[in-house]
Amino acid sequence: MELLYDTERLVRIIEVFLQNFCKNYGIPAWALTLGLMVVVAVIIAGFIAVNTLILVLAERKVSAFMQDRLGPMRTGPYGILQTAADALKLLQKEDITPKNADRLIFFLSPIIVFAPAVMAYVAISWSPKIRVADINLGLLYIFAAGSLGTLGIILAGWSSANKWSLLGGMRSAAQIISYEVALILSVIGVIMMTGSLNLEGFISAQKNCWYIAYQPLGFLLFLVSAIAETNRAPFDIVEAEQELVGGFHTEYSAMKFAMFFLGEYANIFIASALCTTLFLGGWQGIPGLPLVVPPIVWFLAKTYFIVFLIMWIRWTYPRTRVDQLMGFSWKFLIPLGFLNIGLTGLVMAIRG
Repeated sequence: MELLYDTERLVRIIEVFLQNFCKNYGIPAWALTLGLMVVVAVIIAGFIAVNTLILVLAERKVSAFMQDRLGPMRTGPYGILQTAADALKLLQKEDITPKNADRLIFFLSPIIVFAPAVMAYVAISWSPKIRVADINLGLLYIFAAGSLGTLGIILAGWSSANKWSLLGGMRSAAQIISYEVALILSVIGVIMMTGSLNLEGFISAQKNCWYIAYQPLGFLLFLVSAIAETNRAPFDIVEAEQELVGGFHTEYSAMKFAMFFLGEYANIFIASALCTTLFLGGWQGIPGLPLVVPPIVWFLAKTYFIVFLIMWIRWTYPRTRVDQLMGFSWKFLIPLGFLNIGLTGLVMAIRG
């Protein structure tokens, strides 16, 4: 418990020790910086892998509960080792590249999808003193990093030499363009109230009241847009099995497919963490009550609650048609986004 609240001091001690070590042995400063970056990337990638195993099992159990089924039960007690068995199966599968595929782009696409997810974790504020970097434009950084993952999906569809994959990539481009606008509009009200793009600033501003109380429409718009941005049902037309076999990743197997899989669940967690930061007070406890548990526990509890909502929606609503999906954004979400901005500005002007 004490370590959680003194992490910043511990990191500083380690940093000073490593600096002195490099100075004594003639190791250049850039090598230390590069080494620390690699260590942080490995830690984040490890968290993503373990977190994905937990979320996949949770989703199977949630969907089974909603559909009155048991879900995985054979591998391990109550099936808790099923996702570990699936990961082992992916590691053992043969890595196949289509004959007519663009081999370089085909190889790089899963990396382009997975790498931005790792980058986005850098800006998350897990607690007052647990974060990789306090980025002044953290919100803009996460949006910028997230847009790179879409490029990977488009390239994966184009490089596969498969018409179904190409259609999935084209759908991804259309969907992201539509819902990226709605997603950005949904957070402008919060930005107006805070006057900052720093994630720590959003959390500090919600000490007395969570922004979901002031921005309920913005919260709903963000949640719906985030589901579409992560290609989750009912907005998963990018990989609609009934229409496109598997969509953009039809031709992928083994670890390349696993990286797409990890990227999807990493983005779900990022979207949920960002929603928690912007609308639910981040690591802040319930306003007016003492903080009896560590801030990181509050943060994870809220984040996983949003993840549960996303899973709940997936297993409740059917997949939309392409025209319905596009129309829902341009004709419904985006106008509501502008309405929310106008109402926020009006209230702020009245209150002075």
